[in-house]
Amino acid sequence: MEISVLLFIAVLIGFLFLQVRGHPKAHGHLPPGPRPLPFLGNLLQLDRGGLLKFFLRLREEYGDVFTVYLGPRPAVMLCGTEAIQEALVDQADVFSGRGKIAIVDSFVQGYGVVFANGERWKALRRFTMTTMRDFGMGKRSVEERIQEEAQFLVEELRKSQGALLDPTFLFQSITANIICSIVFGKRFDYKDQQFLRLLDVFYESLALISSFSSQVFEFFSSFLKHFPGTHRQIHKNAQEIITFIEHSVEKHRETLDPSAPRDYIDTYLLRMEKEKSNPHSEFHHKNLIMTLLTLFFAGTETTSTTLRYGFLLMLKYPYVTERVQKEIEQVIGSHRPPALEDRTKMPYTDAVIHEIQRFSDLIPVGLPHMVTKDTHFRGYIIPKNTEVYPLLGSALCDPRYFEKPEAFNPDHFLDANGALKKNEAFIPFSIGKRICLGESIARNELFLFFTTVLQNFSVASPVDPADIDLTPKENGVGKVAPTYQIRFLPR
Repeated sequence: MEISVLLFIAVLIGFLFLQVRGHPKAHGHLPPGPRPLPFLGNLLQLDRGGLLKFFLRLREEYGDVFTVYLGPRPAVMLCGTEAIQEALVDQADVFSGRGKIAIVDSFVQGYGVVFANGERWKALRRFTMTTMRDFGMGKRSVEERIQEEAQFLVEELRKSQGALLDPTFLFQSITANIICSIVFGKRFDYKDQQFLRLLDVFYESLALISSFSSQVFEFFSSFLKHFPGTHRQIHKNAQEIITFIEHSVEKHRETLDPSAPRDYIDTYLLRMEKEKSNPHSEFHHKNLIMTLLTLFFAGTETTSTTLRYGFLLMLKYPYVTERVQKEIEQVIGSHRPPALEDRTKMPYTDAVIHEIQRFSDLIPVGLPHMVTKDTHFRGYIIPKNTEVYPLLGSALCDPRYFEKPEAFNPDHFLDANGALKKNEAFIPFSIGKRICLGESIARNELFLFFTTVLQNFSVASPVDPADIDLTPKENGVGKVAPTYQIRFLPR
């Protein structure tokens, strides 16, 4: 055996020994789960089906609350609507911590509003919610911004003259431009090369983050980070986006008018200046960059992916499309753009959008939470700083709340009179104190973009509806919609 191989084995054994010593058994009384191996945890029980299928398989054996070891660290899984609500709503404060996603932690490092904890998270969340609300209700409301962007989209689709196209880029563009208008104070032309490059990087990054290799990385990142893998490409992609953001922030510094802040960045820079004498202030450069990165990425990819799934489902179920278009004709007509006030008069369309969100189930495992102190939950004691995963997909497919959870069925959200009905298991944006910051913007985008497109176009596929495959391209932290071709035919 070569000396290099012997040396590698010796280093590996030493590393394993240090890992086992460095991660003593958690105190408390954790929920049951499969027996872990030292260092590897439950990795060897993971198959190519990925984390979600693995967790759902364990649920059948251990119930709605169980423990899985992601390498040496325990993580508690919450399945089903009731367990998730009991934790994230009934005990909201103690479950409000944010756990780490190993594949992005090398550059996020606990900064920015999405991945922050403690006072940092509270300060950034308050500021972000207030600022986004102010710019969403200022001289140009979010509704007006979305309506304007929807018309740009209509113009672009008319140019296609009914030719087959992949809608990925266009749906990314429209959702990115809404968050860009609030955060950066501008929208981008669909042919802007830098904009196109950023969207490519976003799309690739979501696919990599959701890949099987990234899910394996979650188990023992402290070892795998030293070797080549998807984590390095994700880090490289993030640095490219960060460079763009930093240039934008610098331009804002140079042109800042304190009496007339233009967007989120200006408002943050003014807050930084106000608190520059406070050594404990969370309003510093690092938090700004990471907040912008997460807002930009999440504000682009989640809604655009939902739209991609939505129009694929419209191709698969043309009778649903026809019924939506009939409701659009009855309520809106063809001579004015859709408005948010139309939504309450369009229960079937609203139900279809709800069902698209439920069925597409974009963040099935949910972002990890973390308990902020030793916590009693359902007869167990979860030690402080233990990660907790609310499996949102287990609620969105909960048979106790949805009659046919595996099927696309807008009737899940309609009562006997055809009115929209609330469903407690509908939590695509999560619930509790860590609910998605952009929920209201995303809901508005989905309604206005979806109805505007179907007001102006019929949709057609080169594939017979029965043969359209809805299987996601990737299914990990997020789901990546399958690629497909679609025709937008002027009505």
